[in-house]
Amino acid sequence: MTRSERLGAPGELDGLDVYDDGGEKIGGVDEVYLDDRTGRPEWVTVRTGLLGLREHFVPLAGAVREGRRLTVPWPKDFVREAPRPGDTEEYIDAAREGALYAYYGLPEDTVPEDPEGEED
Repeated sequence: MTRSERLGAPGELDGLDVYDDGGEKIGGVDEVYLDDRTGRPEWVTVRTGLLGLREHFVPLAGAVREGRRLTVPWPKDFVREAPRPGDTEEYIDAAREGALYAYYGLPEDTVPEDPEGEED
């Protein structure tokens, strides 16, 4: 397997199954948030819980896509404790984004420049 399939366009991320780096399923991609500067996917929300009623922000930095599977470099329990979007949140403002980056221990404005994935 070679590495050239990218994460894909925002619409291609909808509904992907999200796994932690230990192979445990976290949930499914619900919403995709784009970087204001580049227009690239930067954050997703992942539906978690038995009925998928909870939703948590997850950055795409460090994510790897393999077909319909998106693997993120954070443990399932860590993601399940991540900040959640508000009921009507369509945009992540700078203060909220800074708090999200701090939670995940990432430098602010970490946009996946060259997202990883694997090719057929």
